[in-house]
Amino acid sequence: MAEVFRHFQYPTPPLAVYPAETIEAYRAFIARRRASRPGEQYRIPTEEAWDAFPAHVEKRKVSIGTCARAFGSPCIHEHACVGCSLLRPDPAQRARLAEIRDNLIARNAEAETEGWLGEIEGLQVTLAGAEEKLRRLDQGHGQHTALNLGVPTMRGDR
Repeated sequence: MAEVFRHFQYPTPPLAVYPAETIEAYRAFIARRRASRPGEQYRIPTEEAWDAFPAHVEKRKVSIGTCARAFGSPCIHEHACVGCSLLRPDPAQRARLAEIRDNLIARNAEAETEGWLGEIEGLQVTLAGAEEKLRRLDQGHGQHTALNLGVPTMRGDR
C-alpha cells in the first residue's frame, strides 16, 4: 500500500542518524572535559555578574572597532588597541585606521631620525598590527555582513 501512495508524498530532506556509540562517546568526552576544568567555570551567574555583563559589552567598544577580550578579563595591552590581536576593527572605521597607520609611519621615521631606539621597537609592533588589521579588512570587504544583535538582557522568567 505504501508503494501506491509513495509518489504523492512530499520530498523530505535526508535525516542524519548517528549510532548510539557515537552519541555516548561524545557525551563522555564532554563529561571528561568538564571534569578537567575548574568548577567555577560552570557556576550559575550571580545577579551582580548579570548586571556587570552589559557594562562589559559597552566597554569593549573602542574608536576603531570592538575588543574581543573575555568577560571579566583586564586589558593586557594597556589599551594599545591597534597593536592588539583582540581588536576586531569596524569596516566603517577603515579610513580612521589608515590615518592611524600613516601617523605611525611618520612617528617611526621621526624616532629613527632622533635615535629613539626604544620608541622604534614599540612603534613597529603597533604599525605591524595596524597593517594586519587593514589587510584583513581589505580581504574581507564585502564578504561578510555584520548583524548587530544588541546588548543581551535578562529574561523576565528568571
